Amino acid sequence: MLKGIDLSIAEGETHVLLGPNGSGKTTLLNAILGMPGYDVTEGRIESFGVDLLPLSIDERARMGIGIAFQRPPAVRGVRLRQMLIAAGGAALSEARISEIAEELDLKAMLDRDVNLGFSGGEAKRSEMGQLIAQQPRLSLIDEPESGVDLDNIAVVGGSIRRLLRGDSASETRRAGLIITHTGNILRYVNADAGHVLYEGRIACSGNPLDLIADISRQGYERCVECAACRQ
Repeated sequence: MLKGIDLSIAEGETHVLLGPNGSGKTTLLNAILGMPGYDVTEGRIESFGVDLLPLSIDERARMGIGIAFQRPPAVRGVRLRQMLIAAGGAALSEARISEIAEELDLKAMLDRDVNLGFSGGEAKRSEMGQLIAQQPRLSLIDEPESGVDLDNIAVVGGSIRRLLRGDSASETRRAGLIITHTGNILRYVNADAGHVLYEGRIACSGNPLDLIADISRQGYERCVECAACRQ
């Protein structure tokens, strides 16, 4: 259960969310997205000044909110190529699909059912391909390193960096919220802020690399206690 979450991510910022298992990290992402079974009893969830709570999942997606799941589901009967087109809309060209597939080494998966029989790394690359096709204004990325080997982390991490920051100064920077346990994704993505979610609350915030170092040395409980003492 989440209790009194107060979190603001400005346009173009990337934030990292840390916390022990069961602290509510994935619950927070699912609540923002509007997944069934997650009821918001108090407060508001706003995106670019619009209250999301009355909106369905598809309406939130059309507003520019996208997600990469920790455990991407398999979708029988829907090919990855079709999913990319659904994510990107009618304007997504075949040339752009080929570019995304090349970037994420997905060419062999384009005409396979989405994530069906995919390895952990293939499923994560598939998720990122869908996000890149969608080009959301806010990307919710749940543990991109989970179940992924080092080679795939590099590919996934590079794709997240390009999605959020762009490859040139002229490209639009997009907002992102990334859940990570290990912090390995920060080798590829520069985050503006980090937050520790502990027992359903944002317990402390700060430089993400400093937070990860503190947690590695002394664990979540002690890290949260020390942060509270410094406030």
